[in-house]
Amino acid sequence: MKRIIALTAALLMAAGAAHANDPKVAIAALDARLAKIGPAKVEGTVETGGKTVGALFFGPRRINNNYDVVDEIKKTTGASATVFVKDGDDYIRVSTNVLTPEGKRGVGTALARAKAYEAMNKGEKFCGEVDVLGTKFDACYHPIKDAGGKTVGLTYVGFKK
Repeated sequence: MKRIIALTAALLMAAGAAHANDPKVAIAALDARLAKIGPAKVEGTVETGGKTVGALFFGPRRINNNYDVVDEIKKTTGASATVFVKDGDDYIRVSTNVLTPEGKRGVGTALARAKAYEAMNKGEKFCGEVDVLGTKFDACYHPIKDAGGKTVGLTYVGFKK
């Protein structure tokens, strides 16, 4: 019996380790957490990181300058997490636990125009290695769509390489 318990424990730990640092698992957790709050929409504008951008809501909760969801993802998965709002041709960080070199949250900064940017403009998901504010990450990005299917932002999670 002890042997079966030990084997079961070892298998459970191995399964957990397989998901450790997996951006696909972490972004699924972020997207599920946001969807639980309510549908996405952009309504009005708000100052975020010194820029006036669209106010991104999930249900009744405005996400701009609100860090509880991204901080929860960091706490539960260890991943850095960000929510962006579409602003013209850019995607602007409105909620993030990613820090700038000065140690401040990187809100108000734009998504780099690279592979993830190209995928978001096509409404597609992207997973791969990226540079986030000067640091390499294994990351995933997913488009955020409103009730009409229009891309209004994106979610991101990543693990430092």
